[in-house]
Amino acid sequence: MAEELKEAQKHGAGIGGTYGDVEIAEEVIAVIAGIAASGTEGVAALAGSAGSLQKNIISRLGMQVLSKGVQLSVEEDKVTVNISLVLDYGVSIPEVTANVQSKVRSEIESMTGLTVETVNVRVTDVKTEED
Repeated sequence: MAEELKEAQKHGAGIGGTYGDVEIAEEVIAVIAGIAASGTEGVAALAGSAGSLQKNIISRLGMQVLSKGVQLSVEEDKVTVNISLVLDYGVSIPEVTANVQSKVRSEIESMTGLTVETVNVRVTDVKTEED
């Protein structure tokens, strides 16, 4: 079974299931990363990116886009995550970003079986109490 999993993952974010192949959409992996990052203490929000028009419209309507600010690439069984964040003012940026990297990696790997090669974090803003 382990060999089947490795072979299936070589063709994208696929997993060899008991009764056939299972494919995980990249958007699902991005949502996992977004939830993991936004749940980390010191993270105020996921930062917007030059994403799709649909994501921008949903965000402006006040609905949360769980993959906002998350970009990733999946090659074979390796995932690279780029995530943009707004942090709370006064937190230790190195500490919070290290926690985000660890949590994002752990969540993606445990939920998908894929290997996270890199989690790059970009801090785009800090949120003050007045914001």
